[in-house]
Amino acid sequence: MSAIAYLHCFLGVSGREWRRFVQQRTRFFSALVRPLLWLVVFAAGFRAVLGISIMAPYDTYIPYEVYITPGLCCMILLFNGMQGSLSMVYDREMGSMKVLLMSPLSRPFLLLSKVLAISLVSLVQVYAFLAIAWWYGIRPPAWGLATAMPALLLVALMLSTLGLVLANAIRQLENFAGVMNFVIFPLFFLSSALYPLWKMQEAGPWLYRLSAYNPFTHGVELVRFALYEQLAMAPLLWCLGLTGLFGLVAVTTFNLQRGQGL
Repeated sequence: MSAIAYLHCFLGVSGREWRRFVQQRTRFFSALVRPLLWLVVFAAGFRAVLGISIMAPYDTYIPYEVYITPGLCCMILLFNGMQGSLSMVYDREMGSMKVLLMSPLSRPFLLLSKVLAISLVSLVQVYAFLAIAWWYGIRPPAWGLATAMPALLLVALMLSTLGLVLANAIRQLENFAGVMNFVIFPLFFLSSALYPLWKMQEAGPWLYRLSAYNPFTHGVELVRFALYEQLAMAPLLWCLGLTGLFGLVAVTTFNLQRGQGL
């Protein structure tokens, strides 16, 4: 197959995701309302309780709102990755996935196109949130907004491929919402999105270990450092490795006969 055929396939898959995104305006606003509530309400309530000491990548004391902003960016990626996987379950039940898989292109490329399209849509929502946060007073370096883009894309791919693994394991649409919540909330709360890992260590060694090995923690830290023009090598390697692992599992567990639509 020629490169043009692959390009046409990717544009077709991504175009469908963009049309779905444009048509579902409530999805865009709900993706912004959730982190904004955390930023404005939650952070305001905990600002006096949770002091943040000087720690990398920050070179001075910071308000709590500044600390949680990278975690809230990744929250958008997490929810969008899971919602994109929900659409995979829906497409499988409705039969539209069967039409896609009739393409002569390889199944891994088709699934990768789907995941990449979901990730690109997620980036738009993250930068819309960052624009509002900038107006609110959360202002990372301007160049950091550009250096954070590759990190955000990698984290979006990691979370989307994780969601695809879950979608492969769930046969019915009505079962996915419960499983999605069972995954989202532990990933988010057992991470460094809201509290530094050293605070988790103060709470207990087992809680610290769970947070330290949480894939979401590494994604948050990668984005946090990238927003301040720094490269966190360990989180980068974790995210690259987990993205490859989740992608491999997603491709190998995808079963054409699974679900009513296929």
